[in-house]
Amino acid sequence: MPNHYFCINCGSSSIKFALYYLGVNEEIIAQGAVEGIGLPDGWLWLNDGAGNRLSDLKIQLPDNNRAIELIFRQVIEKHNFPAPDAVGHRLAHGGPDHLAPEIVTPSLMKELNALISLAPIHLPGELSCIEAVSEHYPQLTQVVCFDTFFHHQMPEMGKLLPLDYHLKQEGIHRYGFHGLSYEYITGILGASVHGRVIIAHLGSGSSMTALKDGAPQDTTMGFSPLGGLMMGTRCGDLDPGIILYLMDEKGYDLRHLEKLLYQHSGLIGVSGISSDAKTLLEQQNTEPHAAQAIELFCYTARKDIGALSAVLGGLDTLVFTGGIGERAAPVRWSICDGLEYLGLKLDSKKNNANADTISTNDSACSVRVIPTNEDLMIARHTRALLLKRR
Repeated sequence: MPNHYFCINCGSSSIKFALYYLGVNEEIIAQGAVEGIGLPDGWLWLNDGAGNRLSDLKIQLPDNNRAIELIFRQVIEKHNFPAPDAVGHRLAHGGPDHLAPEIVTPSLMKELNALISLAPIHLPGELSCIEAVSEHYPQLTQVVCFDTFFHHQMPEMGKLLPLDYHLKQEGIHRYGFHGLSYEYITGILGASVHGRVIIAHLGSGSSMTALKDGAPQDTTMGFSPLGGLMMGTRCGDLDPGIILYLMDEKGYDLRHLEKLLYQHSGLIGVSGISSDAKTLLEQQNTEPHAAQAIELFCYTARKDIGALSAVLGGLDTLVFTGGIGERAAPVRWSICDGLEYLGLKLDSKKNNANADTISTNDSACSVRVIPTNEDLMIARHTRALLLKRR
């Protein structure tokens, strides 16, 4: 029976990876990342399941192909971890026809390559990782898990866009993202997922989703991973008139717009300093633009909690997850400041300690901090498909 699953989560210049054992118990065996791919100063780090550092390499890697080769060489050959039975990948977008996890085939890859314009910052790198695994380890079964899957059962009003109805027939509607994270958090919540719940996944990419009795009702990201909340380098929701103005008056073409909206907006755009919330929090007392970027991030998040609460008719539970949501106590405090009308009260000591529950005992709305685990969800989906195929 297959038990070992390698999970790959590819970013624009990085690859996070994890090796899981899924048998009687679920156990992480190894995890790490390659960062700075395509840059002069690349870096690979690898930990065992207990968090002990096994590899820490400064190395220049020109592309994902070389990075994947190095990852497998470090994990399997150098440190003798078990060879995986299959590899699972996170994919940002599968378009209207690919929602549930699928086993990778040549025909599927052809269809996914045709969808790159839906997530131009995410899909090229993700697909290149799949191709690299196929080249170096053709015997391994690969599975793709789509971040849009969790939201596909949203009500029609949660999906519909106010555009010409012919465009809806062409697959232009609201999809929602960060689905693997939301699926994991929903599982952790268990029975407490019943009622009105908002999960805020806040990180370099940020979004929120609204659940009623465990079923997704609405979400902040829409057609692409560019919409919704302000993010590290992405703008989030934007008046489309700005795009038309930049094209007509400033001569912006597609590539210039893509670079602006995906790479030079959000925290980095407003601050002019960094896309990293931790860095901006450290500098906000001396750098006005850093403070302004953090304040705008919290302001937009607070607005979206209000909007999603209106969809739900109130709020019983608010969950923070993702890198910022899990670790940035001042951001959580600022977001919640002003949400007292929802019955929400934070405990400052619990919040600063990143406790599991950070609301006061008499708060009508429970506020929690739950670390997410997208890799484990990828491993679970990969295992389920392999067992189904047997």
